[in-house]
Amino acid sequence: MERGLLWLPLLVMFFWLAWQGSKEYQKVEAYRVWAEQFERAKYDIYAVLGQKGNNLTWGKPTPQGPIKLETFSLLDVTKIQFLVDEKSVDVENPPDKGRSIELEFLFSKSTGSVRVPFTEIPLAAEWGKFLQRVLQDLRSQPQ
Repeated sequence: MERGLLWLPLLVMFFWLAWQGSKEYQKVEAYRVWAEQFERAKYDIYAVLGQKGNNLTWGKPTPQGPIKLETFSLLDVTKIQFLVDEKSVDVENPPDKGRSIELEFLFSKSTGSVRVPFTEIPLAAEWGKFLQRVLQDLRSQPQ
């Protein structure tokens, strides 16, 4: 009887982990379906991000699909900053560690900005480099 009671917490933990894994799988599958409409997309536990042409769409992943989706045009962006722990850093020389990792998009029409969170510094740096190149290309094109 005592041995059974000792194994009960382990059994409960196993079922809890299986349930969490199932929820995460549902999030990834919902993201996969959502991401098919974009040319380039990213998923992590903090945010989903998709790029189609000059538009970026981002939101929060859930098992039912991304929520709180926001879309904005790169044509309205004046600057893209790579933030690690609330400090702007160079995308070419990112730090090794950081708690808060974000790409911040500053807009020309308003004083507001959009911050897209990331879990990994290398992933955020690659997106930052890519989007800065796209932004430069948009500015160099004749209007």
